[in-house]
Amino acid sequence: MHTWKINLFFFSSLLFVVSLISIIQMAESARPAAPSSAVHIIYTELPQDEEPEAYHMRLLSNVVGSEEVAKEALLYSYKNAASGFSATLTPEQVTEMSKQPGVLQVVQSRTLQLHSGPGRLH
Repeated sequence: MHTWKINLFFFSSLLFVVSLISIIQMAESARPAAPSSAVHIIYTELPQDEEPEAYHMRLLSNVVGSEEVAKEALLYSYKNAASGFSATLTPEQVTEMSKQPGVLQVVQSRTLQLHSGPGRLH
């Protein structure tokens, strides 16, 4: 008679653990995923009455909401061969950035592998 109590305790404990795991998995799947961000290159018109870095920061601040967040997102300001900057943006921010006056194009940055010589194709 004693073994059925042990079996009942074991079974109820196992059922509790399985239920708890199921609840945790459902809660995690119901949680909205954080928007994925990626590095983008934003090509802009040449600023007229403003330093390029200040112009880039102003554009980025308009999209991300504050200058502090813009400073974290801004990676590099291009001002010699092209006018623009690179920044980490979410898909929603890319859409908003594309609508900003003075923005010519927004493209996702990519890294390409160069061919390393004969017979070494990847």
